[in-house]
Amino acid sequence: MDQALTQIHQDLELIKKVSNDQEAIEFWLARELMPLLGYSTWRQFSEAIERAKEACKISGQPVDNHFLPAPAKSTGGRPKEDYFLTRYACYLIAQNGDPRKPQIALAQTYFASQTRKQELMEQRETENKRLEARAKLKETESKIESTVYTRGIKLSVEFATFKNKHIEALYGGIPASQLKKIRKIPSGRSLADFDSQVELKAKDFALAMTDHNIKEQNIVGKEAMNQEVVKNSKETRQALLNRGIRPELIKPEEDLKAIESRRKKEAKEIKGKQADKFLK
Repeated sequence: MDQALTQIHQDLELIKKVSNDQEAIEFWLARELMPLLGYSTWRQFSEAIERAKEACKISGQPVDNHFLPAPAKSTGGRPKEDYFLTRYACYLIAQNGDPRKPQIALAQTYFASQTRKQELMEQRETENKRLEARAKLKETESKIESTVYTRGIKLSVEFATFKNKHIEALYGGIPASQLKKIRKIPSGRSLADFDSQVELKAKDFALAMTDHNIKEQNIVGKEAMNQEVVKNSKETRQALLNRGIRPELIKPEEDLKAIESRRKKEAKEIKGKQADKFLK
């Protein structure tokens, strides 16, 4: 079984193609995939493709994104139907293929593992973007705290009020405390640790504009600085609304502290395994 799985892995990788655009999407041609899955006729294989397309539709994925008709090549004057297939499409075809064919079982194992691997890579990339955006927001918050301190907002309670006015303006009048209740976030935790990348960048943009304007326009005094952050946060909110994004309706994402903790644990485990190999 292991040898057969290795062989189909090699065969599938051999016929795999990669788009030459910036996204570098992996894809397969249906007619090249067909014999590797144990099919000898297009009629039978196309039935498996149709079942896979239906499964794709049921899963909520756009069928045309995964099963793209390929330019038909003529053989003996007759055009041959073909498809460009994503990895997910191949996985669905294997799942909906003839279970009596041993190649189908092998392909199911291969594409399931590869699809999961791709999902994990995409998840890690999304987490990286959130972590980077959170770090940038922290930097901007630290900068603006120093800026407003020299101009009249000196007490921690005053800066908390300044930040809450920013949140209220960005979230359509909802204060931070209420947002935490809505999103089931502990009162002692920061909203930003559960924010989407869009929210983190929006907050960073509004506060960066405020910091810039306070310095450039020499704004002084608590009331004036509070008004400035409200104005910039409202304008940032409007930009989001113009793109169909209502920040208060965005669902909370995984706690960034938990992600950081998990990554530290993973790094420790990897180091441990490397040490074990060295000792052996």
